[in-house]
Amino acid sequence: SILSFNSICLVGIDMRISRLHRGGEMSATLKPYLNAVRSSLTAALCVENFESQVVERHNKPEVEVRSSGELLLTPVIVSRNEKEKVLIEGSVNSIRVSIAIKQADEIEKILCKKFMRFMMMRAEHFFILRRKPIQDYDISFLITNFHTEQMYKHKLVDFVIQFMEEIDKEISEMKISLNARARIVAEEFLKNF
Repeated sequence: SILSFNSICLVGIDMRISRLHRGGEMSATLKPYLNAVRSSLTAALCVENFESQVVERHNKPEVEVRSSGELLLTPVIVSRNEKEKVLIEGSVNSIRVSIAIKQADEIEKILCKKFMRFMMMRAEHFFILRRKPIQDYDISFLITNFHTEQMYKHKLVDFVIQFMEEIDKEISEMKISLNARARIVAEEFLKNF
């Protein structure tokens, strides 16, 4: 029990130190990228109610249906680097925001995949989260004119930006926790030899 208590303390300390270390540095490097995403999202969020031109009394998100080319806006990609980018696809009545999250190694890829799968299984609680991301991206949000009528536009933008800020921290904390557990298991295993 002493070993498990010490290991829990070490994991907690590692996580706090990493949070303090990354806090200022991360926000300073992320700020221009997030500001560009924020301004692009705000500009794209001028959506309105628009019924289908093909089927009477239907109002489907045109960014998903793609029934009329003239209703779609040019997609915008805001990229921080090759692996970390945001795709904003707009239309007259909806926008789709797809995010590619930084994954430096295999552990981060696995953690990101599992975490995104966990969130997408609970998409109904997030209202704007899609159950399946588009290809080459890790997660997608779909914001329709109904969402902008029921919620504040700036709050929707704030939610996406906050999600982007927090997801890197969450994956890094999970990686630190996983490494700490692996170290403890290895120490216990090697005591037998």
